[in-house]
Amino acid sequence: MALLDGKVAIITGAGNGIGRAHAHLFAKEGASVVVNDVGGARDGTGSDASAADLVVKEITSAGGRAVANHDTVATASGANAIVKCGVDAFGKVDVLVNNAGILRDKTFLKMEEAMWDVVIAVHLKGSFLCSQAFVRQAIAQGHGARIVNTTSVSGMMGNFGQANYAAAKAGIYGLTRTMSIELQKHKITVNALAPIAKTRLTEDLPMFQGVETMTAEHISPAALFLASDLCADRTGHVLAVAGARLYAFKVIETPGKFKDDAQGVWTPQEIAENWDAIVKA
Repeated sequence: MALLDGKVAIITGAGNGIGRAHAHLFAKEGASVVVNDVGGARDGTGSDASAADLVVKEITSAGGRAVANHDTVATASGANAIVKCGVDAFGKVDVLVNNAGILRDKTFLKMEEAMWDVVIAVHLKGSFLCSQAFVRQAIAQGHGARIVNTTSVSGMMGNFGQANYAAAKAGIYGLTRTMSIELQKHKITVNALAPIAKTRLTEDLPMFQGVETMTAEHISPAALFLASDLCADRTGHVLAVAGARLYAFKVIETPGKFKDDAQGVWTPQEIAENWDAIVKA
């Protein structure tokens, strides 16, 4: 039995790169797939229905089930339409993969407000809106569901020239953690991926020049795991994939240090003197 037999999966940003790889693997594993993509350039400008349509054609030609959707994730009406597309085509929804993304890289002092707003809108707001629409439908169905968000190493660790992208992806981590807590009672798991792969968005970065071992296809099995019953009741986790390496991100709290006078208030000078003990993991 395939891992997603009988399941309906929505994958946003599935016209290219990692999302496309997700769509193909999920369909191969038995899912009926909503292939969502507006078909814009990597900076989010423009639209082209052919990107999602081609992926659907590839899946159906191989014997799978898929339908294209071209709505934006960045508005409530678009998010609702994406979920409705899955219900109208296949009668229900079981899995949501929030994968849609764009880049508007610029150093912090040169970044314009519009560059900030559009990246936050697609990555962070889009993940929120699509998840909210999906969860409302999943609760109405009454049988649980799975959400896979997409964060980033940039969001977890920071990265030069990506203040907007890193902030959005860090926000997705916080969103994932909070959703995982709140939605347990509805039997909905919420986890995230932090992928590193050579795609249309990243192919011109120096780290990927001449590299063929960090592909989108390396990422999708982790998404499949998080979307399947193999993940069971695991929720609130961030899996990172970089080629053959699979690891996890966790935010930790250091043991810290108590002031010798437990009722006292730390002075700035005392913080400086005890810095190493305070921050040591």
